Amino acid sequence: MTDFLVKKFVKKHEEINDIKVRESYGTLSSVVGIICNIILFIAKFIMGTLANSISIVSDAFNNLSDCASCVVTLFGYKMAAKPADKDHPFGHGRFEYLTSLVIAMVIVLVGFELFMGSFDKIFHPSKLEYSYVVLTTLIISIAVKIWMGLFNRKLGKRINSGTMLATSKDSINDVVATFATMVALVASLWTDAPLDGIMGIVVSLFILMSGFDIVKETVDVLLGQPADEKLVEQLKTMVEENPYALGMHDLIIHSYGPGNLIGSVHIEVDGKGNIMEIHDVIDELERDIYEELNVRITIHMDPVEMDNEHLNECRTMMIDIVKGIDGNLSLHDFRMVSGPSHTNLIFDVLIPYDCKLSEKFIKKEIEHKLSVYDTKYYVVITFERGYC
Repeated sequence: MTDFLVKKFVKKHEEINDIKVRESYGTLSSVVGIICNIILFIAKFIMGTLANSISIVSDAFNNLSDCASCVVTLFGYKMAAKPADKDHPFGHGRFEYLTSLVIAMVIVLVGFELFMGSFDKIFHPSKLEYSYVVLTTLIISIAVKIWMGLFNRKLGKRINSGTMLATSKDSINDVVATFATMVALVASLWTDAPLDGIMGIVVSLFILMSGFDIVKETVDVLLGQPADEKLVEQLKTMVEENPYALGMHDLIIHSYGPGNLIGSVHIEVDGKGNIMEIHDVIDELERDIYEELNVRITIHMDPVEMDNEHLNECRTMMIDIVKGIDGNLSLHDFRMVSGPSHTNLIFDVLIPYDCKLSEKFIKKEIEHKLSVYDTKYYVVITFERGYC
């Protein structure tokens, strides 16, 4: 069913990095959600009123809030598809993240309202009116929501959309909520316990937790996350396969919305090579990375000496020293300036975020270990943190 709808309503559906195609996916998801949730709201509101069930009525308004979320999602994809302008030169793709945040806040508000109403229902219970029609309506609602959850999850994974995945998670929450109200309805045949209110509280807590999870995931993206590990490995492989690239470091990738990645990286090249020839090959590498990985990358070339035996020995010595302090530390941009009385060893040290050693301690250890080799060596170190 999902593939049929995609092929029917999304032109060029395989071009998932095209902003207009993403907009079409978002429109399809939103329109399907609006139609389904309006139908479910009307059905549950009528059935909840007839059954005198606060959990069913709350569940109905939960569907109404889902409908509102779909409208927000539709607006978000429309805004995300706007082309770049002078005020937003990187485009408007991050509107998708803002949309996810709005959906999450709606989920949290609905969960809070459901919690308060259910809490009150425990102390002021009213008898539920059991009906096969009401029960059948809830079962159909569960089936519809399961399909909607799977539908949005498939679309979300296909185009890597956090908004659709959040919508999918919300649909699964609705399944749990409706199932709980159904249990309370059936149990009312055998007990007068305020199960309607108790189930409402359980459902509301589940909804609140889900909403906060989505908030955290979305805020993490907006604050800035490391680049996808698979993407980084693919990029490293392309660099390593290039005959002019001797190594890479300082890789940074920024996300300005799904499918809109901009980055930079430093690549070491032979300092005695033909600069024009190397520059031409590096330009081609930039184009290849964009075509294959969809990352607009800027490559900075770092010239290194390859045939200086003394420098190579010192580089190897420093790598051993740095790795001896912590195996996760790495060294790059190694240079050497020799003078009549001493030699300066200049390099950068990359410290992983999970490394607990301070820069002061690392520098002191390097100087101490280096003194064993030769007291005429001095170090000039730039400490860095990794972005990937």
